[in-house]
Amino acid sequence: MTPPVLEVRDLSVNFGGLRAVDNVSFAIARNRITTVIGPNGAGKSTLFNLISGAVRPRAGQVLIDGVDHTGEPPNRLQAAGLARSFQITNLFFELSVAENLRLAAQILEPTRMAWRPVSASRAAMTRVDELLVRFRLDGKASYPVGKLSHGEQRRLEVAVALACRPKVLLLDEPTQGMSHGDTEDTAKLIKSLADDVSVLLIEHDIGLVMSLSDHVIVMHQGQKLAEGTPTEVRGNTAVQSAYFGHA
Repeated sequence: MTPPVLEVRDLSVNFGGLRAVDNVSFAIARNRITTVIGPNGAGKSTLFNLISGAVRPRAGQVLIDGVDHTGEPPNRLQAAGLARSFQITNLFFELSVAENLRLAAQILEPTRMAWRPVSASRAAMTRVDELLVRFRLDGKASYPVGKLSHGEQRRLEVAVALACRPKVLLLDEPTQGMSHGDTEDTAKLIKSLADDVSVLLIEHDIGLVMSLSDHVIVMHQGQKLAEGTPTEVRGNTAVQSAYFGHA
């Protein structure tokens, strides 16, 4: 079997007396969509913070392509191939759509280009053009981000996370606050991303999770309660009791 692109081993963290994430282990297959679900307070976002370097774990390991990157800062993890979007839209609202993407794609340029004019950033601008078309934002490239709809801003944030060509993309509730139509469009877009990147996401829309995911991980009270295919997770009695509210 192909080795996993991302592996989490016995990851744990405490906040005071609260064990927010408790010995969680799983592996992410290449070019697959894995979704983490669970009730509010289950530890999903904290898990993402541990994986992405925003919070240092008390114990456990985070491996990317078999290399231990536990506790490294976000910039080091990005260099190793991991990118992340957040629950709350994290963009430069006064800048244009293209400039937001250009800033994110600048990492593709060699270090020697740091003092060259922006117009010389050919690798970054090529990536910007690719993402504008792929995310259907080419008609609004010059728009200030603050003038985009909520759905367009969320789509742009995913594009920004992809700008550095990561191996693993973490998406924290990418459809939060979207209309039904925007949610469907974003789901199709995420599904298409698996051709190029391994996706790990947090999502509350169970219908979306079951239709979108190749693999599902269920968390409850900081622990991994179950994992498997959407069908296996839906039929798990422990998941039905803890998450869906019935056995």
